[in-house]
Amino acid sequence: MSYTEHPDRADVYVPHRFAEHSVDLGEIRMNYASTGDRANPAILLIPGQTESWWGYEEAMALLAGSYHVYAVDLRGQGRSTWTPGRYSLDVFGGDLVRFIDAVIGRPVIVSGLSSGGTVAAWLSAFAPPGQVVAAVYEDAPLFSSEANPEVGQSVNQAMAPMFRLMHKWLGAQWSIGDYAGMQAALPREIPGWLLAGLAQMAIESAPGDEVPQNLLEYDPEWGEAFASGSATLNCDHANMLSHVKVPVLFTHHFHQVDPNTGNLLGAVSDRQVERARQLVEATGNSFTYRSFPDMPHSMHGHDPATYVDTVTTWLDGLQISS
Repeated sequence: MSYTEHPDRADVYVPHRFAEHSVDLGEIRMNYASTGDRANPAILLIPGQTESWWGYEEAMALLAGSYHVYAVDLRGQGRSTWTPGRYSLDVFGGDLVRFIDAVIGRPVIVSGLSSGGTVAAWLSAFAPPGQVVAAVYEDAPLFSSEANPEVGQSVNQAMAPMFRLMHKWLGAQWSIGDYAGMQAALPREIPGWLLAGLAQMAIESAPGDEVPQNLLEYDPEWGEAFASGSATLNCDHANMLSHVKVPVLFTHHFHQVDPNTGNLLGAVSDRQVERARQLVEATGNSFTYRSFPDMPHSMHGHDPATYVDTVTTWLDGLQISS
């Protein structure tokens, strides 16, 4: 039984602005929402880790006048099937290849935040030719979400301690569920350099009584898969980026390197983005960089108007047809 099918999960979810739908992709059922006119170009929005599709609600409304918009719950998040032991970039990417074929049915622009941005990178490299026409990597942790990256800090020098904390106190598939214990453990178990970065990335770090809705909809095994390296084990980022087939927009948000440890505060370092640029441009595709040094990790959540303006201005220059 998948965790989303457990009867005790029925009261977790809440209604949202756009109607939700489900499609059977074989191993999983994928939850999604859509809006806009099918006559317009299609865009697929891919949430970041701990985010369900509805994190894009405001951005979807702003995009709907010019695009046919889809936003999904990746497996292990939201109402999509939770799959213990089956969380990796290759698996996430394969799900979306099938989703695009089954639901969208035509070439699509992909835009993802954080881990979702890395999935967008996977699609821009490995989706069947012609399926993806352009890709937005919104503050994507290229290299920095790998255990042994070609360049820069690894996941263990970035977000891994937070992923391990959630997995320890909440448990795989929320099998423990001690949210209060997790909040109390933050100052003991998360190093100071990371706590400072989390605050500036606008990730909740203060104790609270209520579990955030997005966290209730997230399988903590997801983060553990990245912390352990299993999520990226068979998807070397340098190799992935050397196979990109479409134009890329990269938005880079708050980031610093801790002067005392050399660890990464933020999603991805300047050095790692520069290496991504080199690899993408070597394929003959463009890599457009936009810097937002004061922007929290989720631009589309914190400032949807700036996110939409940034993405649509870039897409207008590409002149993508429907």
